[in-house]
This record gives sequence, structure tokens and C-alpha cells, in this order.
Amino acid sequence: MLKIRMQRVGRINMPSYRIIVVEHTEGPKTGKFTDIVGTYDPRRKERKLDEAKIKYWISVGAQPSDTVHNMFVSAGIIKGKKINVLPKFVEPEKPAEEAAPEAPAAEAPAEEAAPEEAPAAEEPAAEPAPEEPNPPAGGEEAPAQ
Repeated sequence: MLKIRMQRVGRINMPSYRIIVVEHTEGPKTGKFTDIVGTYDPRRKERKLDEAKIKYWISVGAQPSDTVHNMFVSAGIIKGKKINVLPKFVEPEKPAEEAAPEAPAAEAPAEEAAPEEAPAAEEPAAEPAPEEPNPPAGGEEAPAQ
């Protein structure tokens, strides 16, 4: 599947972009592209788009990326609505946060009782463990470490 996407070119802090047609499996920085259909300079707000090539590649089945789609809609090359490229902001649920401090206060006495029971359960399990798994052969004591 072909994609129409932007490929960054230019120096550090001086971006400019090529609008390229590329196979969707290729990354934008590989340099392997099928065709250049335009350029975009965000510093000067200049767009140079080859409308005939763009319409041809879209008719062949190339899908523009969301940002490029919005650029084509603004330029009047394709008709349609712009696509929101930013993810939708979801506010964290405040009622759950307010309810959370109240719940631990109510559960605090239950939590205090649980730690007292837990060490009692652990002590009998620790006693059956052998002190030395393999005593040294020949009756010699192991050197102190």
C-alpha cells in the first residue's frame, strides 16, 4: 500500500519537508521513495504541491497521512473534512481520586491487624529450613566468609 507522507529534510532547527509517495513499510528517513509530489517549508509557510501528481497517486490508491490530508484539504486538492491529528485529551477522573483517600482511612484498622497475623504465619515456615545445605567433606569446617 502506498502512502503520501512528509519527509523531513534540512538542517537542525531549520526544517523543510518533501511530500513523497512511499511504500507504507518504508520509514520516512530511508530515502527510498516512489515520487516527490511537493515540498513544504513551515518557517516561510510555503507549499509547493503538484496537483496532477497528487490526484494521480490518490486515484491509484495511495493514502495520504493525516497531516498531508489536512494540507491537501487546505490547498483545495481534495474535498473533505480535516482530520484531528492530535489525540483527544481525556481528563483524569477526579471523583475517583477524592474517594480514594476516604477508603484507606476506613481500611486502616483492617490493614493494621493483617500485618500482626502475617509474621506469625511466616515464622513456622522459616524454622524447617536447613542451616547448611551441603556440609564440606572430610569433617573440615567451612572457611568463614
